[in-house]
Amino acid sequence: MRTVGVEEELLLVDPATGEPRALSAPVLARASLDDAEQDVFEKELHEQMLEFATHPQADMERLHAEIVRCREEAGRHAGGIGCAVAALATSPLPVTPSIGVNRRYEWMAEQYGVVVHEQLVLGCHVHVSVDSDEEGVAVIDRVRPWLPVLAALSANSPFWQGRDSSYSSYRSRVWQRWPSAGPTELFGSAERYHRRVADMLATGTILDDGMVYFDVRLSQRYPTVEFRVADVCLDASTAVVLAALARALVDTAAGEWRRGTEPADHSVSLLRLAAWRAARSGLTSELLHPATMR
Repeated sequence: MRTVGVEEELLLVDPATGEPRALSAPVLARASLDDAEQDVFEKELHEQMLEFATHPQADMERLHAEIVRCREEAGRHAGGIGCAVAALATSPLPVTPSIGVNRRYEWMAEQYGVVVHEQLVLGCHVHVSVDSDEEGVAVIDRVRPWLPVLAALSANSPFWQGRDSSYSSYRSRVWQRWPSAGPTELFGSAERYHRRVADMLATGTILDDGMVYFDVRLSQRYPTVEFRVADVCLDASTAVVLAALARALVDTAAGEWRRGTEPADHSVSLLRLAAWRAARSGLTSELLHPATMR
């Protein structure tokens, strides 16, 4: 059975007011005091964010238990310095994000300007194991029309800078401002996928493979495909539902590839419209059908 791992980004907030707090460095330092070798919690682009990653799991109950445990540990570490964590994909309150201090983030700030300062957005990434890059790219080609469904299921960001955005997932609209973000055309093979990434890197517009922000991509670190369309979910059980659905999509897509079933040739233009519909209404209105885009 394929294994699944989840990465969640959590918002650091004042426990009394809910205002975001730029305290990721001391929270991570406190986590390291408990375990100097810990590899669960990591810093992110903004100091108001904290990321954790689960271990690969085949059993969904175990995955749920690990997500809950990681959230509780994050809350404990944050509480030790007087703040709290919130599973919110955008802050409901106005905030001026603080960019973390390292060379990579400095390069991004210089390259992208205000876009970087807008990106205090928090997602849930799901990794599903694949047997090879070839299988992974075949999966990427075939799951494209289903990604807006996952995005709608996870929608958890109606507010932006203290205002009701009128979107169910405004995080996804902000994320699309990155030059490499969004749905992709069909690749057809691992060779073409890697050539496309190399061509993007050659432009100098993005720094490295980690900035290939496709909606679903081959992981740079693990033998997985990484689904990147979801908001961080308020409830851990919703994250598990997303993980289970992502694994089912991977299994189905890999089976279709082995049987020689061609992927749906939806244009990127239509996929963008489907993603917009999902972000706008979440599950409160009709989405575009993955098979027909109608």
